[in-house]
This record gives sequence, C-alpha cells and structure tokens, in this order.
Amino acid sequence: MLSVSEDAGAFIIISNDEKHIMVTGHLEYDAHTLDSEYKRDVEKGMEIDVPENYYPNDDPSQEPMNTWRSHTHLLFSNWLNYYVYQATPYVWN
Repeated sequence: MLSVSEDAGAFIIISNDEKHIMVTGHLEYDAHTLDSEYKRDVEKGMEIDVPENYYPNDDPSQEPMNTWRSHTHLLFSNWLNYYVYQATPYVWN
C-alpha cells in the first residue's frame, strides 16, 4: 500500500509488479457531489452519518469544503509524469 489511514483504511494500492495502481477514494468528486448524495439519502429517510470533515464543523447546513482538489491534481500530475511521460520514448517509430 502506498497510502493508508487508521480511519479510512487503504487509499492507494500498488500491485507487486508495480504495473497497477488502485485509488479507492473518489478524488473525482467536485465540492457538491457528496453533498447531493448525502441529502438525497436523508430525504429517503435513510439512517446515514454526516460525512466526516466534509462540512464546516460537520454541519450539513453549511457549504461543503473542497479540501482535496489540489491534492487530486498533484496526485494525477505526479502519476502522469512518472508512469507515463518517464516511460514513453521521445522518438516514436
């Protein structure tokens, strides 16, 4: 595993041959995707926990915080640089 936390478990996993990288989170989510899903499920009457560290003070009446956007861009650009650009020849036949 490349990234793991006590709260969320495995986040980034790499295969033993280092050819496959798996990301278990939803880095593609914009600031309101989880908000929409949470409110949809609450309206259905589902018993659901407030997403941790998503709303200021964990209060769903407040605007969600998008604290992961810069990390998403950095992870993707690092992956692209290391696993694609560094392995791609400059001269193609």
